[in-house]
Amino acid sequence: MNTRQDTAFGAQPAMADLDSALPDRARRNGAAPTGDRLAAAHLDIDRAEFERRFDREPFAFTHNLQSLDAFGFDSLTGLAKKFADHPRDFFVSASAPSADSDFFSVPHGHHPLAEAMARVDSAPVRILLKRPEDHDERFRAILDRLFAQVLELRGGLRGEKLVRLESAIFITSASATTPFHFDPEIAFFSQIEGGKIYHMYSPAVLGEPELERFYLQGMVSIGQVPLNGRDPRHEHVFTLRAGLGMHQPQNSPHWVETRAERSISYSFVFETDATRAAGRARAFNYYLRKAGLEPQPPGAHPTRDAFKAGSMRGLIPIRRRLGSLLKKVRRGRSARIDRP
Repeated sequence: MNTRQDTAFGAQPAMADLDSALPDRARRNGAAPTGDRLAAAHLDIDRAEFERRFDREPFAFTHNLQSLDAFGFDSLTGLAKKFADHPRDFFVSASAPSADSDFFSVPHGHHPLAEAMARVDSAPVRILLKRPEDHDERFRAILDRLFAQVLELRGGLRGEKLVRLESAIFITSASATTPFHFDPEIAFFSQIEGGKIYHMYSPAVLGEPELERFYLQGMVSIGQVPLNGRDPRHEHVFTLRAGLGMHQPQNSPHWVETRAERSISYSFVFETDATRAAGRARAFNYYLRKAGLEPQPPGAHPTRDAFKAGSMRGLIPIRRRLGSLLKKVRRGRSARIDRP
């Protein structure tokens, strides 16, 4: 059913033994600092809702991150200055013409980060600050605190190994559009300032061939898929404002539009060895499908999934390196042809 959620619900999760759930690096560095009220940062997620929907269907929650000084615009302007020498850690783009635009066809990289921050209130621009926890310890404390809450609700990692945990800050001008795509990780998204309409679909709207082609690349990137033809019964529309957020399951395609004012959002994502293995199993299924077979998706046969994932563990990096080498060769040939 198509759902529109303008508010979130639920009580704050029980926080007993929270410190024991923190990632190893947080235990090594001590508990989250109390300055800037970071130790009070929390997501209000209903436990029953979490158990029913986690990593299967989107759901809403509330949070208090908008009360933290770290997310004020002046603070973020100062944070952005620390990114200037780290171009891999930020992305600056114009607004997409429409939700079904090709993601990387949207003009990007035309403005230096400092200029984009200065223009966010006067021109259509989208700014992504990746991994702020690597540039400011306040965001390290926030990330570890919030992830510990998710682990408490989930019952820990349940035998899985954490392979990636990172956050991102989105600073977006008014009336801007982020085109339709999906991400290969589990996410928790919080609106800090301004309004944002988040159109998210259940992972079920993606066909297995689409997912197989993506995971064959073996890269942590966005998945580009067309919006046209998606089943509207699986669309969840979250009308977000400061203090509201939602959970985004792995492979949930979505597109986003800001409202009449500047928007600031925060998201953290994670992957485990199990979620990565499911991707490698899908990559194996790509070859089975090319051979004319109809492979079962991950989860149907765990033993077979483990074999598939193990078989692709070494092949995907080799394939990726060969693809990179071929691109360099093609660029070299093109350069020679273009010479007078």
